Amino acid sequence: MTDHIVLRLDHDSAEDLYEALWLFGEHIAAGAPITEPPAEADERLSRVFKVLGDALGKSGRVV
Repeated sequence: MTDHIVLRLDHDSAEDLYEALWLFGEHIAAGAPITEPPAEADERLSRVFKVLGDALGKSGRVV
């Protein structure tokens, strides 16, 4: 793989992303519910997804 995208995350955002991905994996594996994150975590994850979307050239995409 020659194209790399590097994101620098503060500790809290990294924890939030880890938790979201872990919950998603548990949801896929066992049907566990994906709980809504606290407002602060939601705001941090929104910023992470914005930066990642920009890095991938998907900044104008509405999901």
